[in-house]
Amino acid sequence: MSASHGVGIEIRNVNLSYGANHILKDVSLSILPGEFFAFLGPSGCGKTTLLRLIAGFNQADSGDVLLDGQDISRLPPWRRDVGMVFQSYALWPHMTVARNVAFGLEERRLGRTEITEKVSAALALVGLSAFADRYPSQLSGGQQQRVALARTIAVEPKVLLLDEPLSNLDAKMRVQVRRELRDLQQRLGLTTIFVTHDQEEANSICDRIAVLNDGAVQQVGTPMDLYQHPANLFVAGFIGTANILAGHVVATGTERAFQIKDGVSLPLPAGSAAPKDARIVFRPQHATLEPIGTQGLAGTIVHREFLGATVRYGVDIAGSEILVEAAFSSTSSLREVGSPVSVAIDIDRAQLLGT
Repeated sequence: MSASHGVGIEIRNVNLSYGANHILKDVSLSILPGEFFAFLGPSGCGKTTLLRLIAGFNQADSGDVLLDGQDISRLPPWRRDVGMVFQSYALWPHMTVARNVAFGLEERRLGRTEITEKVSAALALVGLSAFADRYPSQLSGGQQQRVALARTIAVEPKVLLLDEPLSNLDAKMRVQVRRELRDLQQRLGLTTIFVTHDQEEANSICDRIAVLNDGAVQQVGTPMDLYQHPANLFVAGFIGTANILAGHVVATGTERAFQIKDGVSLPLPAGSAAPKDARIVFRPQHATLEPIGTQGLAGTIVHREFLGATVRYGVDIAGSEILVEAAFSSTSSLREVGSPVSVAIDIDRAQLLGT
């Protein structure tokens, strides 16, 4: 099975409603040829609806979907040249692995020799050549997922669509299979769209991510861009763990500070914008615990979580809780719950974001 050169996808001003429920709200996206792209967001945000719209299983009320420059918005699914792997895998239980993979090829009326060759190539790609004569019930969840993937790539689609394909696997298997997915996608060069609510999955294998919420695109970027430069409070809170503190900007002469409570404030970098009803946002690793009385905000440790490589502390400061992560080693001395501390924040790594 030869590598593909990938095709681009354009989604332009798409709107879709179910009755009075506006599911997709003026969605526009550009996906590059050969890109591994994710739709990421909470349940009900519209990500699977958008994926099914690209596949042709949903119809937009307005807007266009272009594949390699061709408008496919009104084409039925079987004429769109895209392949979709469903969350449930949708394997035929009475068919062998080989017959499941051959199903789409048989529907296309290919010759028996060509079907056999394509099935063999697809099973080899996903490492299941030795399982061709088994039935789905004789396979593990990870193997069933690879059969569904082999069935889809056997028809050589221009675009591969993955609808939360790892959600039925246990945590260890998810890590293994997502690495296999990334490796396979790169070998084939297929433009791939991956739907998930799991940010770790999206961050670990995707080139870029579109974060969706309430039917609208909140931000598009690389995993690092989204983490370091969230566009709004939703993205800041959804991507990774963030401290998001309410307050307001106060000025004394040329000095500016972000006041969390009376008498409790943080300095602000010169020139930083201050949106109305701003929140200050920073990551737990951009704060450190210092001895009480040193520079920083005075508080009390109210909880502690051991995370392996790090220890996460919750510190109460004037009624607001700040999370602080510290590296852990076997020689680390843990801070006890109830201990008074000062929290020093790397203010240059913080952002002011509007609500």
